[in-house]
Amino acid sequence: MAIAAEPRTTKRAPMDSTRRNALAAGVLYLITIVTSIPALLLYAPVLNDPDFIVGPGPDTGVLWGGILEMICLLACIGTAVVLFPTLRRLNEVAALGFVTARVLEAAIIVAGVISLFTVVTLRQNGAAGADAATLITTGNALVAFHNWTFLLGPGVIPALNALLLGYVLYRSRLVPRVIPAMGLIGAPLLLFSTTAVLFGLYAQVSAPSAIAGFPIFLWEGSLGVWLIVKGFKPSPIAADGVTAG
Repeated sequence: MAIAAEPRTTKRAPMDSTRRNALAAGVLYLITIVTSIPALLLYAPVLNDPDFIVGPGPDTGVLWGGILEMICLLACIGTAVVLFPTLRRLNEVAALGFVTARVLEAAIIVAGVISLFTVVTLRQNGAAGADAATLITTGNALVAFHNWTFLLGPGVIPALNALLLGYVLYRSRLVPRVIPAMGLIGAPLLLFSTTAVLFGLYAQVSAPSAIAGFPIFLWEGSLGVWLIVKGFKPSPIAADGVTAG
């Protein structure tokens, strides 16, 4: 009498903490990208119309833009938090610097969001009967404040992030070196472009600015995708045995 063979069961190896952190960081990096670009488009009415604060029309887009930026800033902090345990084993100073820079970037973003939310509030309430000229002046001042946060936040801090994180990843080979190389090349380009905007050589939302910021966009996007799909590679200099998931 033949005995039926028992079916084989294949067990998936449990995902280690380093792989989980890499996966989470990749997802969070992509969230920062898919939330920041639409937010800028939604802000267009308030940023481009000097009389927005006293004009007609809905302001829902501005509010949704702010919500997207709040999601973006939380994702910014999240990338640093989930990567810190791995980076600390490689370079604790750079890891702490990366966390600090991400938190600073988030703080600058939230300041800009609050300024535009304030414009919406004044628009809806009429600032307790203030005259139109006063409202317009106040609104333009708040928009100017936001523009400065937009210049110093997305224009400076991502370059610092790329230098800190890119240096660690390039040296450790946790990801293919071409990925952090894009960040290390893009960082000085972004800083140069920010300086050019600061001195009025061209506008921040312009073709030269977009070209200068493109390597940073590629760096963060490719890093996010790689961390989701592959995770970290085994590193010969990882102190506690960082492994690929």
